[in-house]
Amino acid sequence: MDPRCRRHERGSNWTDQEIVELLQLWSEDSIQIELESSLRNQRVFDRIALILREKGMFRTGDQCREKIKKMKLEYRRIKDNHKSRSWKFYDVMDRVLANRPALTSSTQGETFDAQQLFQSPDRSDSLLQGNSSLGSFGPATLGNVPVPHDTSQESLPSPAATKQRRRRKAGKNVCGNGGGKCCSQGPLNKALANLLVWQQCAEDRLVSWEKARLEKELQADERRQQQEEKRAERERQHELHLFNLLTGALTAARHGAATTKTAPTNTAVSLLDHQSALLATSTASSAPSSSQPRTQAPSALSVSTKATMKSELHPSVKTFTSSESVLATTKSPEASVYLSNRGNSIRQQQGILQAGFAHYGANKYDIDNPDGVINLGTSENKLCYDLLHKRLTRSDMLHVDPALLQYGDWRGHTFLREAVAKFLTHYCRSPKLLKADNVVVMNGCSALFSCIAAVICDAKDAILIPSPFYGAITEDVQLYSDVKLFHAPLESEDGNEDGRLFHLTVSKLEEAMQRAKQQGVNIRAIILMNPHNPLAEIYTPNEMLSFLQFAKRNEIHAIIDEVYMLTVFDESVTFHSVLSLESLPDPQRTHIMWGLSKDFAMAGNRVGTLYTENQDLVEALTKLGSFHGVTGTSQHQVAQLLQDREWISKEFLPENRRRLKAAHGYLTDELQTMDIHYLDSSATLYVWADFRKFLRSPSFEEELYMWRCFLKHNVVLSCGQAFSCCTPGWFRIVFADQQDHLQLGLKRIREALKEMKESSTNRDFFIVKEASEESARPVNLDSAPSDNGTIKNSTSSPQSNSSDQLKEKACSVLDTSSLGPDELVLLDCQAAKPAESLDTLIGTLKHQIRSSDWLEKNTPERSAGADPEILDVFQTLLAQARK
Repeated sequence: MDPRCRRHERGSNWTDQEIVELLQLWSEDSIQIELESSLRNQRVFDRIALILREKGMFRTGDQCREKIKKMKLEYRRIKDNHKSRSWKFYDVMDRVLANRPALTSSTQGETFDAQQLFQSPDRSDSLLQGNSSLGSFGPATLGNVPVPHDTSQESLPSPAATKQRRRRKAGKNVCGNGGGKCCSQGPLNKALANLLVWQQCAEDRLVSWEKARLEKELQADERRQQQEEKRAERERQHELHLFNLLTGALTAARHGAATTKTAPTNTAVSLLDHQSALLATSTASSAPSSSQPRTQAPSALSVSTKATMKSELHPSVKTFTSSESVLATTKSPEASVYLSNRGNSIRQQQGILQAGFAHYGANKYDIDNPDGVINLGTSENKLCYDLLHKRLTRSDMLHVDPALLQYGDWRGHTFLREAVAKFLTHYCRSPKLLKADNVVVMNGCSALFSCIAAVICDAKDAILIPSPFYGAITEDVQLYSDVKLFHAPLESEDGNEDGRLFHLTVSKLEEAMQRAKQQGVNIRAIILMNPHNPLAEIYTPNEMLSFLQFAKRNEIHAIIDEVYMLTVFDESVTFHSVLSLESLPDPQRTHIMWGLSKDFAMAGNRVGTLYTENQDLVEALTKLGSFHGVTGTSQHQVAQLLQDREWISKEFLPENRRRLKAAHGYLTDELQTMDIHYLDSSATLYVWADFRKFLRSPSFEEELYMWRCFLKHNVVLSCGQAFSCCTPGWFRIVFADQQDHLQLGLKRIREALKEMKESSTNRDFFIVKEASEESARPVNLDSAPSDNGTIKNSTSSPQSNSSDQLKEKACSVLDTSSLGPDELVLLDCQAAKPAESLDTLIGTLKHQIRSSDWLEKNTPERSAGADPEILDVFQTLLAQARK
């Protein structure tokens, strides 16, 4: 855009002279015909703007089009509403829009230039006095009083003009009676020019339609190509899964024919290489030709499968197992072409806590749905809805002030920050009055975690956190800011003098800090939760002070999460906030978080608060407050609630603590009846329970299997790997629910544990049977060195020469790394070494098939509906296996 046109954007500030010049150009017949015959008229207005620019009027085509549009709207408004036609441009617009001749000649038969109207020295007087000799753009006026405009009383044409019209009319009649030769060639040329213009516009439209059609065909071809690639990928994955099963069975059969240590291993590995080669050949032959590079996922899976199976053939090679490796088996959505790499990474984020809540949300338990899911995994207080409903429906909560509906301070309205400061001063027992200027309010503590990480850390920096911890913090600090969490693992063994499990000490923090330095990780902060989630442990003031001194020595920020500070239901236990300390070791790097979701049973009311004396941090968070603000009406309700200290201290907190204590006592009594150990606690909404003795093996795969078994019985718990616990078998159980829900949930937990026990018993039966058959064989295999290593972990105890040793001698090579969460058949690594062990493997497979619904949901016949070739591939492979 010409810089001289910027001050005239959107067609404003037009002078009368500019409008007259614009109307003169726009009202020409050729311009009107071109505008009416084309769908896109931008080029017409660009030509008009070019002509105006030659006359010293710097306007753009968009400004000209916008001005004409506004004048059309004004004309129609006056005409439709039958208002007084005092607008001075009404007649000009009426002549053009009513298909009358444009204002190019006067009504007195003399040549008239509309620009003369504004070039005369007394043009303003002419407009006010209605000078009829110059023509009129509006009604005539007498002084400042408008005179009605009578179109029937327009100035009469002169005799010369009348005679000229008669001659023109006579000429038309002669031409119409067959005298075509005497007709002027001017109208014919004009008609031909209009025809050519129309033809050009039609050709342009046809070209644009053809381009659109070609683009749609190209997009359709791309979609078909993507679908073909997905189909080929599904076929390869299906073939890989079948080859894994067949290879496992064949390898188990080859074990029986071997009499030495190296023979079965080499045979199985060579067989595996042969099957991989067949799979690669099948993949290459079935892959469609494409100009784009083929993804490397199948080859990577093949390598992973070979590595897994070889490690099982050589148990002495130690494999790493963690919650991340287990979660890697879950199916993540494919990358979208509409998203960036960061967007696809966010979309593909998966977590056990989110998966359990989604399972619950799709099938909630209620009176009308008695078979729905009981949620004992999400930390919500569902015991005090009656108390909250009574308080939140009072008249003071329904106040709506205009200021609440407008933009406010992104830190939070002043009245709310003052209420939060007074509330924290009282209930945190602060020795000094807390200041409202140090308070920041956002829509939840998750938003605070995300924003704090963004302003104190750079990308790839890390925050130290003791594990286990609330798993959602990982997404809070990583999704936006790409900040990692560096774990300081807490062990579950009784290694402390006081016998406290998962006990946090400064020495453990120092060890984690030293390990981070060795790995080149830049630690910028530490997150401490008090009371803890999920351990429900309350740290003493001396412990918290030592943690803060550790942060000061290492010059890192300390983020203290005290969101459960009022959820202490045992009168003999006292919670001490960091704000109750006389002085902080490093006030500028100490930040305290609190919210309403837990202490006030309002998880859906997204309000989180931060108190910090670091004004630089406050200013930085204020810049991000527009993304995480709280509505004005919600801020008013929260302020009213926090200021009602009588209701909080005398009604809500005592009754809430009484109900929590009763629910906690009921759950712990039931756990003791079931002989399940747990960490004794007096705070929070959950219990950290030990299910390790129900695991068939101390692994995170078994823990995940138990979690899915609970889901199968429609009860949601949160397993330890969701909290990055380093020891498998621990679960968090939420008790802040109605007693009938707790009873039904615990009943379903018992049923799931019973089913797991029966499944383990059946498995042991097959192993014992195999061992007895092996002992009857004359060949002495004990003289050869054992080829099977023992799985060791920090929590296992030495076993005697009993059935456990027999289990170690049985190890199948079935790979489950390609199975998703709903496809986990859990083919136990406990099958068949001799030739007869093939029958044991088949029996184990039958049992697992009966106990799993994967085959019911993923039969080849059902898959044939989406891709008919899957059924053909399966039948072909089955025929080859029978041969």
